[in-house]
Amino acid sequence: MDPIELLPREYGYVILVLVLYSFLNMWMAFQVGKARKKYKVFYPTLYALESENKDAKLFNCVQRGHQNSLEMMPMFFALLLLGGLRHPLVSAGLGLLYMVGRYFYFTGYATGDPNNRLKLG
Repeated sequence: MDPIELLPREYGYVILVLVLYSFLNMWMAFQVGKARKKYKVFYPTLYALESENKDAKLFNCVQRGHQNSLEMMPMFFALLLLGGLRHPLVSAGLGLLYMVGRYFYFTGYATGDPNNRLKLG
């Protein structure tokens, strides 16, 4: 028997959420790249120093929003894929909800005020 046949019929939704989250992550990375140019923080510098760059906090908030998403991604992917083996539609639905939350977390953080990462919209 083919191992793919052991997966639930709706498992494709789980994979779709995983792919969509990957695109969200690439979008966040692109936003960090734009912030690097705008605030003049060049590679290999991961975070700007306030003593060297007046816009350090603004850049660091964009960078930190993306970095936090990267830190959580392995756990999210593992739980999404494993949960989807028994409950693919629930896992995919919760995965989409998590993605929406991540989007608002990032856009709030990217305003330059870290407290905005906890607000929706």
